[in-house]
Amino acid sequence: MLPGFDPDLIRALSIAGTFVFGLTGGIVGVRKRLDLFGVVVLAVAVGMAGGIVRDVLIGRPPETFRDWRYLAAAGAAGVVALLAPRALQRLQRSLDVVDAAGLALFSVAGASTALAFDVPPAQAALLGAVTGIGGGILRDILVNEIPEVLRGGLYALPALLGAAVVVVASEAGSQSAIFPVLGMLACFGVRLVAIRHDINLPQVSAVRAAPPDE
Repeated sequence: MLPGFDPDLIRALSIAGTFVFGLTGGIVGVRKRLDLFGVVVLAVAVGMAGGIVRDVLIGRPPETFRDWRYLAAAGAAGVVALLAPRALQRLQRSLDVVDAAGLALFSVAGASTALAFDVPPAQAALLGAVTGIGGGILRDILVNEIPEVLRGGLYALPALLGAAVVVVASEAGSQSAIFPVLGMLACFGVRLVAIRHDINLPQVSAVRAAPPDE
């Protein structure tokens, strides 16, 4: 049982995250002009990646393979992307908003699940962040792009912030569902602010080659 939080709530967050990240995969598949099968496969792969990463790092069989609802959620996301591509494309920055939502859901669910398996607090927060960024990394790799987390913009830090809210609340002994919600809002809000104002971490300047020894 999840320490401090309702396990049904965390499972619901994980399934919702599966759908949301699956939707980002479906949207990208449509933009890249994949065929119908390719769009659905991309949605399923991306939607389930975060949960698989979480469970493998914890050391348990992936829950996505043991609960049909995860596959159904990811597949449904692909179908939605296929049926309403124009509506999704018309939404301003639709992919960024949906991706931020998936990041928030998975970071909170990942940290909460890690705590349930007695992962220490710091590692649980880190695992939450890894769970959050896993789907986005796989999505970008599958369409031959450099992952967003490596290209700029605050991506991993918002996920770590959302996970940290859950970990701190759990360590304080709170059982209120408000803290997972606050964690998601913190992650989602910081990510969108970073996108809107183009906030990036400092980039490392190219290192000039040292002159050869004379």
